[in-house]
Amino acid sequence: MAAKKEPAKVGRPTKYSAEILEQAEKLAKLGLTDVEMADVFGVTERTFNTWKSAHPEFLQSLKKGKALADANVAESLYHRALGYSHPAVKIMTAGGAIEQVPYTEHYPPDTAAAIFWLKNRQPKKWRDKHDATDDAGDTAPESVTVEVVNARTRDS
Repeated sequence: MAAKKEPAKVGRPTKYSAEILEQAEKLAKLGLTDVEMADVFGVTERTFNTWKSAHPEFLQSLKKGKALADANVAESLYHRALGYSHPAVKIMTAGGAIEQVPYTEHYPPDTAAAIFWLKNRQPKKWRDKHDATDDAGDTAPESVTVEVVNARTRDS
């Protein structure tokens, strides 16, 4: 009996490997986009997207890294919106000696961050455009037609 011959593989060998999983997660945590990560791995965006489809564990690594990065940004935005304080140290010279003086750095609430947060978390309450209603709660008409009459032609 003759042994079956395997068909020859077509195309370049893949650059995908198990090591890429950890690297992809770390790069996603740093905030890199898919295009930027593809560049780091030396592949096209199309190849990068193929990896996401062909390797579910790769897609999960990306999602995990991106979720952590997003959570960190959301936490920072939240603190910025409310204002916050943190310990700090000032380095000074006094009489030729260097001194480290601890103090608390205060950051007041940031109105723009608060507005951004609320518009995204509660869009119905904080959107810029509100539906016009009268005192009874009825919605105002959507359009009003105004007819302009020329006084001269009317009296003629």
